[in-house]
Amino acid sequence: MAYERFREHLLRELKGISEAGLRKTEREITSPQGPVVSTPSGDMLNFCANNYLGLASHPDIVAAAAEGLRTHGFGLASVRFICGTQDIHRRLERRISDFLGAEDAILYTSCFDANAGLFETLLGPEDAVLSDALNHASIIDGVRLCKAARHVYRHADLADLEEKLKAAKDARFRLIATDGVFSMHGDLAPLPGLRDLADRHDALLMVDDSHATGFFGPTGRGTPEHFGVRADLLTSTLGKALGGASGGFTAGRREIVDLLRQRSRPYLFSNSVAPPIVCAALRGLDLISERPDLLRRLSDNTRRFRTEMTARGFAIREGIHPIVPIMLGDERRTVDMARALNDRGIFVVGFSYPVVPRGEARIRVQISAAHTPEQLDRAIGAFTEAGREQGLIG
Repeated sequence: MAYERFREHLLRELKGISEAGLRKTEREITSPQGPVVSTPSGDMLNFCANNYLGLASHPDIVAAAAEGLRTHGFGLASVRFICGTQDIHRRLERRISDFLGAEDAILYTSCFDANAGLFETLLGPEDAVLSDALNHASIIDGVRLCKAARHVYRHADLADLEEKLKAAKDARFRLIATDGVFSMHGDLAPLPGLRDLADRHDALLMVDDSHATGFFGPTGRGTPEHFGVRADLLTSTLGKALGGASGGFTAGRREIVDLLRQRSRPYLFSNSVAPPIVCAALRGLDLISERPDLLRRLSDNTRRFRTEMTARGFAIREGIHPIVPIMLGDERRTVDMARALNDRGIFVVGFSYPVVPRGEARIRVQISAAHTPEQLDRAIGAFTEAGREQGLIG
């Protein structure tokens, strides 16, 4: 039978993944998301969630979601142009565009869908996309779906990007696409330089700001606010700082958003974002304005963790972002280190190929405003103890 041969192929692939130390496992948690989570083996301090502001189980968010369920139901059971769009969806789109200083915004079921539906809608074979080599998979896949010429420039390398822009000078439109924050490194795109190149070469600038929206920059408006620059297009998520469930969006010029509503396939053929998520995201935007202490606490926690881990001899990438990659290099050593930390009640995950390049395995720690100083110190102590045990630090 055909499946027997296919099954043998699958088993070989899975065996190879395991033997290379690249197998990914999923830890079961039995509690809401938070700085401490419950698992079948006991409570653990959680340092691997995108719960940057600690809103994933915040009582105001939970209450807003419950109210959305009560007033607007569980879901619309269809797409917006067929079954209608609820007032809360329009309200959230207006809030997002106002928050980011854009003319309009459009909701998607995820930022992955926002990126998947962006490039194909806006660009054709006469155009060119210039994409950072370390862009998120959703940007890569979105670009692959469109017929524009594709140029990949070296990570954050403005000189290489300029050469690529010159090579694509005959394109009708050129679009520079970048993450605002690169999720595996925690480093920032050089937005001022990108904006300058876009302006000088008559190109557009698109930023995926999923790991910045709501908490990065002086008031949480993300990397454009941090650098004081303008992006022509911005995609992002509701599934990280803004409540942690799901949902994404694209914000930008009104005409761009209007065309996305007419032709963007993930928008046209996916159900509307569920009302509880919409209402929770609206409350999340309120909390960002009402609770500036959350941004300060996240910044303080990030600085404390980065400083102490560096002092103990760990190799981490410099930066100011709450993504803190602990660079270990070897895949098996990374698996062993993550296991040793898990055994000490610290929930972290090792990242290896294909999520990161071979030889660049790491443990990606993510700091939250909800972490207490005592929890940070406990994690630092566990890293130090396990690192010495594994021979990673002296």
